[in-house]
Amino acid sequence: MPARDEALALLHQHTQSESLRKHAYAVEAAMRRYAEKLGGDPDEWGIVGLVHDLDYEEHPQAPDHPTKAGETLRGHGYPEHWVRAVLSHADYLEVPRETPMEKALFAVDELTGFIVAVALVRPTKSLMDVEVRSVRKKMKDKLFAAAVSREDIARGAEALGVPLDEHIATVIEAMRGIANELGLAGT
Repeated sequence: MPARDEALALLHQHTQSESLRKHAYAVEAAMRRYAEKLGGDPDEWGIVGLVHDLDYEEHPQAPDHPTKAGETLRGHGYPEHWVRAVLSHADYLEVPRETPMEKALFAVDELTGFIVAVALVRPTKSLMDVEVRSVRKKMKDKLFAAAVSREDIARGAEALGVPLDEHIATVIEAMRGIANELGLAGT
């Protein structure tokens, strides 16, 4: 199994944008938390979260993203079930999400970005001030973070068999653990 430092170096090689790197860190944290909840290996799930969008900066258009990430990961000897998880997070590739890891990656991907957006509009800009109710309220505002699919967030929780509020709480808690790294520890 590739180590986290190798995965991090690969991410940094392909991703220069600080915001995309922070997204990867947030997804990694959420994946680790779900691995703990669902009986997976936190290191394995975390690495999948870390590298899931490593091609996005270079190849943002479908179907290149995340197909190119899959090719890169295969070229570096990543396990095929990790590659499959990365590919499955894009609906348009029609890779069915079958394993808990695949379902978790899809479930946390959009939600982490939405939670960041909610934190950034708080006066403190802190994840510590983000609550489930504030996320749910912002989800109803279609103009807020309009690019984030509310349907994907809901479908992700449903696929995991987790109530939406519990899903949001799990991801917020995971992200709070790395708030400094995300630049969202507050002002």
